[in-house]
Amino acid sequence: MCYIAEGRSGACDRYANEGGELVRLDPLTILENREDTPLVPFLDREWDGDLVSGEDTFITAVGSGTTYPDYKPAPFIVASKSAGVDMITVVTEGIFSYCGAKVKIDTDRHLGSECAPVRAEGEVIGHVSTSEYGSQMLSLGGVNHLTGGSKKEGRATCAALLALCNGEQVALTIDNGADLEIAAGQPPIVNGAPEQRMRVGCGSATVGMFAAQWQGLVDEVVVVDDHITGVMSEHQAGKVIGWAPSGIRIKGRRSTPGRYFQVAEPGIGWGGTDLTDPLDILDSWKPDQARAGQSLLMVSTTGENAAYYELNDDLVPVQKDMPARLLPSVKRIEENCEPSLTSVLFMAGAGGSLRSGVTENPVSLTRSVQSRLTRVTSGGAPVFIWPGGGITFMADVTQMPKNAFGYVPTPALVAPIEFTMTAADYAALGGHMDYVMPLEDALRGSKGRQNDHRLSGQRSEARKTGAPWPVGSATSRGTS
Repeated sequence: MCYIAEGRSGACDRYANEGGELVRLDPLTILENREDTPLVPFLDREWDGDLVSGEDTFITAVGSGTTYPDYKPAPFIVASKSAGVDMITVVTEGIFSYCGAKVKIDTDRHLGSECAPVRAEGEVIGHVSTSEYGSQMLSLGGVNHLTGGSKKEGRATCAALLALCNGEQVALTIDNGADLEIAAGQPPIVNGAPEQRMRVGCGSATVGMFAAQWQGLVDEVVVVDDHITGVMSEHQAGKVIGWAPSGIRIKGRRSTPGRYFQVAEPGIGWGGTDLTDPLDILDSWKPDQARAGQSLLMVSTTGENAAYYELNDDLVPVQKDMPARLLPSVKRIEENCEPSLTSVLFMAGAGGSLRSGVTENPVSLTRSVQSRLTRVTSGGAPVFIWPGGGITFMADVTQMPKNAFGYVPTPALVAPIEFTMTAADYAALGGHMDYVMPLEDALRGSKGRQNDHRLSGQRSEARKTGAPWPVGSATSRGTS
């Protein structure tokens, strides 16, 4: 347990000692079901006496405090009504050592090799995971980095996770890879340059998408890509529309006609390769098919790189100015790219004592969640529950209230979590029915008799646009 001196705040800045009373310093965050208003600024308020229901107001766990290690019920167990059904929401701030962040970075640039260490403040806090379509993934945090290494490693990991989950920018480096500056919902900055676009598709897909638009305008098109480089005259799309053979030869491992793997090494050049000159992937042209004056367009999968060539008398490509007739097609590739963003999913396992703050028989909560009788949210945001044992979930941090996360010096993250179910289901799973309080009382600032702390205030936020309302009956159970 922590010791906090009179008049001081604790090491985690979450609690303070005021006159011998423990105070949770961050205000309790209330969600209001008003999608049309994007945000209500911080607001200390008192309940105005209006009747409230779970369809209008939802108490998140942000600022609620915790009863960890949960030898007593969770800080708030509130009763409300939704569509005439009696509902219960159990609210607590979970302490998560077993947690991390899955980060998706939209870019076709090579950030680092798979499994390469990712560092913050010089400490390894995770690794490069798989590449996905137009994105690269990082796996950050986890119990081995938080508590399994040195103190410095744990602190650096916790600080990076906390900042990322709270929407702040974090500087990372990848061994033998890129320097990154990333923040949830913002374009990533790779080696000091903000990313603009994720690729429209691989080279093969790009050939297919725009084959008809290039027909009659150019004799050959090569879409350069680290994954699959596409060649129009050989590709199925070109064959179908009657594209004539050009005699082109590509260096690389041929997959199927018009599709080539490994044309170059991964990098930050054309199409996520290390190419600065795309001609490096071309071999000599077939003299029986190629001809002098034959035109060639080479373009990357974001349209960021494009060049036009014509073969000279020796069948060697010579770069020319890009003809006006081809500019719209290159522009079309750019238009079809999605904006490049960084996505951060908080991932944690809600096990251990946390469940005993909800029910006297902790495994019954797990079974209720797995049966979708209990809906899990994090700061009111919907979560994805992993199949299998336990309550392992992921949540988009941009769907949560601002500064929803805290930390403890363990080091571990503190994250909001709420469990919502019908009152009947709560009773059936062995819930702490004697500690249920009406929603109105909670909004009025009343605290449960199980709490050893008081709240410093409240703030309200509107529901995130498009997010499902946290309190619901059967229609919303299946989304968690």
